[in-house]
Amino acid sequence: MDLSFLRFTPVPVRARRDGWTPVLQRRFILNLARGMGPAQAARALGRSRQTAYALREKPGGEDFARAWDAALEFARRIDAAPSSPCAGRGGIEEIWVPRYYRGRLVGFVVREDLRGAMRRLGQLDRIAEGSARPIRPRPISIPCST
Repeated sequence: MDLSFLRFTPVPVRARRDGWTPVLQRRFILNLARGMGPAQAARALGRSRQTAYALREKPGGEDFARAWDAALEFARRIDAAPSSPCAGRGGIEEIWVPRYYRGRLVGFVVREDLRGAMRRLGQLDRIAEGSARPIRPRPISIPCST
């Protein structure tokens, strides 16, 4: 998975209390990669959509614009990717845990989230005791070999 869009040169701007600091610019790009639109990503940071577009058009903003486009394409690819037939089998889901090194995002680690499996086991225990209604059967999926 290519996260190179997170490595860009922030637009040089004057220091202002309500300005686009390099940290905010990186968070904006990360919000776009998470699937937010430009307006929503800017609003999440307390900034406006218009100032984000103005920042993109500033002199020296070419790298920011490239990162913006790459983050939107990344979000489109993730959204359009077919889900694995193994995803969610037995209530086990995958979660992405961000990894930081010296305060910078360096990547993600995929972990199994066992809450769904534990919930299913609890339901099965209650059924065995006769204190709950039965679980609706789900279609059986073919186990994936990893």
